[in-house]
Amino acid sequence: MSRWAGKFVIGLTGNIATGKSVVRRMLEHLGAYGINADALTHRVLSRGAPGYSPVVELFGKRILNSEGEIDRQKLGKVVFHDPNALTDLESIVHPFILQAIDLLIKRAHQKVVAIEAIKLIESGLSDWCDSVWVTTISPELQYERLTKKRMFNPTDAQERISAQSSQAEKIKVADIVINNAGSFEDTWTQVMGGWKRIVTEEWEPPSVPVVTKPVSAREEFTVEHGRPSSASEIAAMITRVARDGFPRTREDIMEAFGEKALILLRRNGQIVGVAGWQVENLVSRTTELHLQSDIPFEKSLPMLVKEIEGSSKELQCEVSLIFVPTGLEVEPQIWEKLGYVMQVPEKLDSYDWQQAALESMPAKATLYFRQLRNERVLRPI
Repeated sequence: MSRWAGKFVIGLTGNIATGKSVVRRMLEHLGAYGINADALTHRVLSRGAPGYSPVVELFGKRILNSEGEIDRQKLGKVVFHDPNALTDLESIVHPFILQAIDLLIKRAHQKVVAIEAIKLIESGLSDWCDSVWVTTISPELQYERLTKKRMFNPTDAQERISAQSSQAEKIKVADIVINNAGSFEDTWTQVMGGWKRIVTEEWEPPSVPVVTKPVSAREEFTVEHGRPSSASEIAAMITRVARDGFPRTREDIMEAFGEKALILLRRNGQIVGVAGWQVENLVSRTTELHLQSDIPFEKSLPMLVKEIEGSSKELQCEVSLIFVPTGLEVEPQIWEKLGYVMQVPEKLDSYDWQQAALESMPAKATLYFRQLRNERVLRPI
């Protein structure tokens, strides 16, 4: 049993490019609280965070960028060529990550927690979990994903694959194995099967939140979290209102569910708004926003934003970033009433927030920012 009373903890691991994050997000769709332990590493290494000084002292200022932050690519080139250096880095970082995970789980309201960690087993974190899940694909497919999707050069891709422990060893200690080589629907079927096997009725996920707001005698608006069963309906709505002229298919939406949650606004049962939303490293990021033009934005936008913020706070997010696409002209006073300010990534107060914005911001989008909580994770005492 896990060390957290009243929680069922799933430890999710697998080698690089095997689709751990996709599976974690699927578990989040089912009601689990997801923690990306690997992303927490970035916070440990930020300037002012507890791991920054000891890592710089160990590896020297050669790993810093022009702003004095640790350059993860420079650091990676050092540790992935030297197993001893990697071990030294992990001895500094892992205790802080475990401390952060402990804090996040204790604060979480959800009964089921999914921890994604590439070193789940090696770090001993698996001993804290009720169930261990392992994602797996062939080494050839790992190499293809790293070089084609993540744009690694062939040498770096092969080094990353070779530097990790074998997938076979991870599978030996797994309670659930997810073969992630197929389609989103194949993976979703496996995740659902695993969920039903180990998450009993006692741990049933909460019902999908729905907010109802009557606007007139003839109109009723509801907000809900989309499910894969609504993929065709969502695709049709986005195709109808999107300004890029690119038609969406059911398969496109199913693939999107592996990356983000889709929050739906309905009017009298029909979808009239869609927000593509995800949380990584305690930062809420709304990367898609589609609103039907026959509904005033001062009515439709607040309903979606309220649900995004409510869900973000449930996931302990520090900030909300909303990226508004070009052509969606929302009056500034609407954003002001919602507590958002227009911002550029480089001007955000935290380096972690800056990186989150730069990683997520679509081309030709405008960033709107709101801080949701003052308390920070992984700040030195």
